[in-house]
Amino acid sequence: QVQLVESGGGLVQSGGSLRLSCVASGRTFSTYAMGWFHQAPGKEREFVAALSWNNSNTVYADSVKGRFTISRDNAKNTMSLQMNSLKPEDTAVYYCAAARTLLPRGSSLEYAYWGQGTQVTVSS
Repeated sequence: QVQLVESGGGLVQSGGSLRLSCVASGRTFSTYAMGWFHQAPGKEREFVAALSWNNSNTVYADSVKGRFTISRDNAKNTMSLQMNSLKPEDTAVYYCAAARTLLPRGSSLEYAYWGQGTQVTVSS
């Protein structure tokens, strides 16, 4: 089992940057593909980005391509999401998740473990 804890959310102006972190417990972190999702008020949870167990494969939602970068450090059991050029529409609760696969997945249904979420608010 994996426990995930996100941090790094906050309030930022449009065009600004934030870096989200996700710390995982457990010895098998490196065997999971990892992903980030977000959920805005009144909307369903949406895929943001995902990467493979070894950082070699990444997938991004079209809305964040070129602005967000996902990465992980298996030695430290951590994953990050660098968010640049933030827009008001990026405002949401951001969740990290772990999937029992090696390759990145875009569907929330394929993720077995979830963090509690961290709020990101982008003001215009």
